[in-house]
Amino acid sequence: MEELLQSFIGESWLLYVILAVPPLVFILLYALVTVWTEMKVSAHMQDRVAYMYTGPHGLFQPVADILKLLQKEDTIPAAADKTLFRLAPFLVFTGTYAGFAALPFSSAYIGSNINLGVFYIVAVSSIVVVGLLMAGWASNNKWSLFGAMRSAAQVISYEIPTALALLIAVMITGSLNLQEVIRFQDGGIFNWVVFGGPFPLLQKLLLLPFTFIAFLILFVAGIAEVNRTPFDLPEAESELVQGYNTEYSGMKFAIFYLAEYANMYLVSAIAACVFLGGWSSPFGDFMSGPLWGVFWIVLKGFFFVFLQIWIRWTLPRLRVDQLMYTSWKVLTPFLFVCVFAVGLILVL
Repeated sequence: MEELLQSFIGESWLLYVILAVPPLVFILLYALVTVWTEMKVSAHMQDRVAYMYTGPHGLFQPVADILKLLQKEDTIPAAADKTLFRLAPFLVFTGTYAGFAALPFSSAYIGSNINLGVFYIVAVSSIVVVGLLMAGWASNNKWSLFGAMRSAAQVISYEIPTALALLIAVMITGSLNLQEVIRFQDGGIFNWVVFGGPFPLLQKLLLLPFTFIAFLILFVAGIAEVNRTPFDLPEAESELVQGYNTEYSGMKFAIFYLAEYANMYLVSAIAACVFLGGWSSPFGDFMSGPLWGVFWIVLKGFFFVFLQIWIRWTLPRLRVDQLMYTSWKVLTPFLFVCVFAVGLILVL
């Protein structure tokens, strides 16, 4: 019995490690590329110095930032709850990283091909809210707590339109499994859910306005969920210094930073999977296959990450009341109409 138990534990852990390493490596490489991309975009927009001249065209600046964060002193406020203070950034990263388990990177690779993939990602990402509240509360800083409360209210509010937009895609595809959702859209760009799905022409034309609106709302709600401009109220420097992570320094601050950038790709990839065909080629059988699938899902995800970066350096920040108004009185009512209309079209 002891040998059997040891063998089971050993094989299980080996399998989990094998499945967990590729997403982790992807997140780390992606974070480096995205940080460099965002700073390069802002450098070109605002003529910043570091990301233009550190190395060839600013190429080495992310490496310098990593070395700087590794060498910074890891301080903890004397009156803070030290256990919760240390745990919070890891909980935030865990909630984001766990979402990658059900994200299909190609037709041949997915960490966990579960039937409730869409529901799982929405559910597990809510762990991030607990980590943000924990960070604000454990810091024993009223500005950190205000930032944490703002963040919790914002994420919870925008999870409603996110879930409703995903529900529309699930109603059309008939599955919560992301691999099945993508296979439903296989065959070219005009089979994508955002363009009405692989239905007869009349049904596609009837669905098109509602699927396109749902996709736009999902993208906007995704920006709000990752606290990006114009929805970066938890980190409003003019009001809250830095928000829930004010008291964090060194690698603990870097983990919050990494989780935010990983979440940017996660929400972008989910939008690409449920509305834009995921790893499927926009040209049908041309440029399709497992390796091409990785190319397409990464390309689609990075395109929306770039849009989020672009928006950050273009639009001003909303007020708190405007933030809540947008979620509860604009996006959510529109999606209720879309859900009703899509359901009626599919039934009739």
